Amino acid sequence: MTKISFSINLVILSGLLFVSCKSKLPETTEKNKTGEVAEKAMLVSARREASKIGVDIMKKGGNAFDAMVATEMALAVSYPFAGNLGGGGFMVYRTADGNTGSLDYREKAPLAASKNMYLDENGEVIEGKSTLGAMASGVPGTIAGIFKVHEKFGSLPIQEIVQPVIELAEKGVIVTQKQQERLQKYRDVLLQVNQDMTLYTKAYKKGDTIKNIALAHTLKRIVANGRSEFYAGETGKKMLEFLKQRGGILTEEDLLKYEAKWRDPIRIPYKEYQIISMPPPSSGGIVLGQILKMIEPYPLAGYQPNSAKYIQVLTEAERRAYADRSFYLGDSDFYDVPQDSLLADAYLSDRMSDFSFEQATPSSTITHGTISGYESNETTHYSIVDAMGNAVSVTTTLNGAYGSKLYIPELGFFMNNEMNDFSLKPGVPNMFGLVGAEANAIEPEKRMLSSMTPTIIEKNGKLWMVVGSPGGSTIITSVLQTFLNVAEFDLSMQESVSAKRFHHQWLPDEIMMEPEGFAKETIQELQQKGYKINQKESRIIGKVDAIKVLPNGNLEGGADPRGDDTAIGF
Repeated sequence: MTKISFSINLVILSGLLFVSCKSKLPETTEKNKTGEVAEKAMLVSARREASKIGVDIMKKGGNAFDAMVATEMALAVSYPFAGNLGGGGFMVYRTADGNTGSLDYREKAPLAASKNMYLDENGEVIEGKSTLGAMASGVPGTIAGIFKVHEKFGSLPIQEIVQPVIELAEKGVIVTQKQQERLQKYRDVLLQVNQDMTLYTKAYKKGDTIKNIALAHTLKRIVANGRSEFYAGETGKKMLEFLKQRGGILTEEDLLKYEAKWRDPIRIPYKEYQIISMPPPSSGGIVLGQILKMIEPYPLAGYQPNSAKYIQVLTEAERRAYADRSFYLGDSDFYDVPQDSLLADAYLSDRMSDFSFEQATPSSTITHGTISGYESNETTHYSIVDAMGNAVSVTTTLNGAYGSKLYIPELGFFMNNEMNDFSLKPGVPNMFGLVGAEANAIEPEKRMLSSMTPTIIEKNGKLWMVVGSPGGSTIITSVLQTFLNVAEFDLSMQESVSAKRFHHQWLPDEIMMEPEGFAKETIQELQQKGYKINQKESRIIGKVDAIKVLPNGNLEGGADPRGDDTAIGF
């Protein structure tokens, strides 16, 4: 049996915390710059190849849900950094007739998992065990997710939807500059975990072609045999054997028992808008709703975008919402999440009652609220609107960059390291700095808490925006600011997506800001009021892909220039 070393160099581990590729951050966009505009349909994703495949499916008569299946699989080929077969995700949808829903295909803890499985004999977290190698993986949900979507909403045969993806894997994907930088950045740790050269440890340069023939064969078997190929067939058996040889604990029973679940989305009223977002085991919808309700009384439109007052209001609401997240949120199948209480107007008004514009409220003085009766940066998001008016918002992930870094050469995909999103030990931060409590403790078959926030927004009862982002703990605040940029400051979809962002998550007690995007005077004013500002690490905050329905009915796509993200419509 191959043993994975858990003593990881801290320099390497710190590099895994955020997708901070050395690529240049976007410059401030000129006013009134719009993104791709289309008359009938639009798709925005992390790679042009995936966007094109999804749009081509809609051009052939497929709907947004067919395009979702195609895009999800195309990202596994073109964006293995986060696109996946070995991970999971969430989908929020709104059909053309206004019906809404959400699908949870989040990974689950294996049956052999236990609360203290990542702790040593002294009760301390074993460094690297929940992030690298076979022990880091939860039961994958992506394949169950796409078949669940196709079964309920699909209009084209699965063969027709996935065939272009198979051809892409065989033909190959052209390496972009940003992809070259990502692969270089993680090459050492990929070599360390896999203990061998694999398809993604070669020294690729911009313009090279990566052909994933093994993944093409895997997809052909899945198309031929359906969902059961992954959970009971040759693919599943090979995956389990590979993990077992490397010390993993996933079993056939884990795969057989896995189910994707339809759930009722979170609905949050904000002025003339209805925000429709993901419920637990995502924290996204509840935390986003808490922040919006806490800031709604303030005249945001009268503040300048990214001004000191604007940043203060959002920061103070964010720190209180994230404090609640750490204590109250977990998998609602295992734990009674007090959703209604956390979103109650009176409760949230009280949460902001001690906020003053005069000075910061230290996080050390903020804990979770008292209610009545009582985790990537390395993720990817895509947004779709089809010609019929169906809308789909999907965030999918392996958790960390290339997940657990464990690549299965015979199958052509990486495994997730989603187990790190559990609270490994109450009070100890995970790889994104998020602190958890008992509500998110490890239990067999439990889904780990997530920050993924796929969101659809209605304005005056009509479809208005589809939005979401990767970014670990920064996902929620990226979605929040993108929405507010359009709703409060009348920016175009592309301007809103491109604008510089900031983030606060209760602990650590600092405002993280993208570099070179905020006035020195603003930073000085905030510092004088007691706010700690972190601009030292050249990190990006989120990579938002969004679509806005324009007043004339056309669709504007906003593709984040922080990545290779691309909007394509027709």
